[in-house]
Parts: sequence; structure tokens; C-alpha cells
Amino acid sequence: MARWGMVIDLDKCVGCQACSIACKAENNVPHGSPEEHIRRTAPFWHKVIAVSSGEYPAVGINLIPMPCMHCEDPPCVAVCPARATYRRYDGIVIQDFRRCIGCKYCVMTCPFEVPKFNESTQNISKCHLCHDRVANGLTPACAKACPTGAIVYGERDKLIAEAKANGANYIYGENELKGLHVMYVLEDSPDKYGLPVNPKVPTSVVLWKNFIKPLVKWGIPLTIVGVLLHFWLHGPHVVEEGGEK
Repeated sequence: MARWGMVIDLDKCVGCQACSIACKAENNVPHGSPEEHIRRTAPFWHKVIAVSSGEYPAVGINLIPMPCMHCEDPPCVAVCPARATYRRYDGIVIQDFRRCIGCKYCVMTCPFEVPKFNESTQNISKCHLCHDRVANGLTPACAKACPTGAIVYGERDKLIAEAKANGANYIYGENELKGLHVMYVLEDSPDKYGLPVNPKVPTSVVLWKNFIKPLVKWGIPLTIVGVLLHFWLHGPHVVEEGGEK
């Protein structure tokens, strides 16, 4: 089964915004300033951000397209109480907007600050890697629109092998957080591009996923079974005059 992914070579990105515009067109997001998007409709699903690096006067600007990273072990899925966010068999993390209750847990736990709360719809918006296009054998809109070939889409393992064969020394996302499905070819430290150097899943997510959630899942049924078993073995407590039996 194919595990889809995307590799973005930041050395080839010219900041033309073609990927962002294609994403808006694909998802019927009106054009305009970021403020207008936040006020009128969903925030950017795929955006290009500029990150400054260095110190004056040797200040540089690094441009980075920012879709969802589609983590192999996504914390947003782990904390979603409505199961509105889920990971597909091919690695794509998508959302069922009909089930989203707007709790913002995914917003608070994402190491990359990708999911955004949409005030107009009262639910979460984020990149879904054009899963509907992928299902029909098409390339995601951002990768198709990129004029320089900076965004390449395909099977994750093949993309990594091809990037290394082309001289990539560091592929951000190959191993981070057990693997990301959106990766970057970097020539410098991740923090120079606004990416966390060592992204981690919040401790609260680890506790919820590994301890609290299983306890809630099995604790209540076991309690009920214990009560019924006690009733069957010992019968109910009957309070009588002069004491308890």
C-alpha cells in the first residue's frame, strides 16, 4: 500500500506564492489579505512564510511553504475527542468537519502550529494534502502549481531515496516525530526556517494516549463488571434494625 508524501526543496523555492494560490482555489478560499481570510473564511490552508535569520546588517530571509506535516503519529489525532481528525492508511491526516466540535485541542498540541480555528464556521481548518485529488490519481494542487519543482509529491520512501540521490544532506521529517509525510530539504538548521529543531509531542498528549485514555476506556466497563460480580456473589447490602447485613 502506497504511503504518500511530499518533499519541499527550500533551495528551489522562490516565494512566488503559486502553491498558496492553488490551495485557495482548490478549497474555494477567497483571495485577499490574511486578515480578510481570518475574518471572512478559513485561514490559509497552505501558506508561504518568510523567516528572517542572522543579525543586522547580515540579515537573510528564508522562504518556506507550510502545509500540514501529516505526522506518522499525529498528536492531533490522539487528542481529538470527537474523532473528527484521523490518519488514513496512506499517511494523510484529514478531518471530518461535520464531526468537529471546535474544542481546539489539536491547535494546542500540534508542534508545528498548523491547525487553525475558524471563527466563522466554529471548527478547525488545515491542509488535507488534497486527499480527494490523490484518490483520483492526481497531484496535490500545491505541487502541481509549483513552477520551480520545489514541491515534489509521490511515495514517501521513493521521495526520500530520490532526494538523497540528488545530494540532499538533511531531509527534515525523515525521522522527526517517527516520520513526517511532508518533508524539507534543508541547507541550514531547522530553526533558520522557523521549524522546531527537535519537535516533540506534548507530555499531556503522551499521558492521555498511553495512560488516561486506556484507563477511561477500560476502567468504566471493569467497574460495572465488578459491581455486577459482587452483586451475584454476595447479593445486595440490606440494612436491618440493629446493624448491617
